[in-house]
Amino acid sequence: MNTRAWIVFLDESGVSLLPQIHRTYWPRGRTPLLRHRLNWKRASMAGALGYHSTNPDRGARLRFHLKPGSYDTAGLIEVLEQIKVFYHGERVALVWDGLSAHWSRAMRAWVAEQDWLTLERLPAYAPQLNPVELLWSSLKKRELANLAGDHLADVADAAEQGIHRINHNPQLPWSFLAHTGLTIDTPHPPNLRKDQ
Repeated sequence: MNTRAWIVFLDESGVSLLPQIHRTYWPRGRTPLLRHRLNWKRASMAGALGYHSTNPDRGARLRFHLKPGSYDTAGLIEVLEQIKVFYHGERVALVWDGLSAHWSRAMRAWVAEQDWLTLERLPAYAPQLNPVELLWSSLKKRELANLAGDHLADVADAAEQGIHRINHNPQLPWSFLAHTGLTIDTPHPPNLRKDQ
């Protein structure tokens, strides 16, 4: 992967009107009640977290996509088209898991026509190697925690606020990568150097 300019990890997750239940602080003896509509409406999120393979000073780049329902091959190709625009003119090695839509015949045919993109597959049953999993964890433990929205747009807005929070803290995307134990051709990303 040394010859690629950007190493981009991609993963999908879902949100719904059913709240992500997390512990919270509350006065003793007054158990908080979480009221929500019993509604299974869902939206899917795709996150692409990119790291430059030879120049970590260029920073990490985060892209986010949200859509009602779930992703299929056509929906993921739409996400990849947006990534192509975002990394205009630069080469990308995309790292993702073995989801069937990632490796479908239609996806492989589309990728074969792209001179800017190569695909790398994460090992099976190894979500801990994808830094985007930590992005989802951060969102679900903060912005989406105990959120009982009335509409799917409420949940989508909270997810986008979380993405803005992560984008405005340049150390977070690097910490997600560091937590996986993986490195991108440099022993210490710029904000994690030992001399700081």
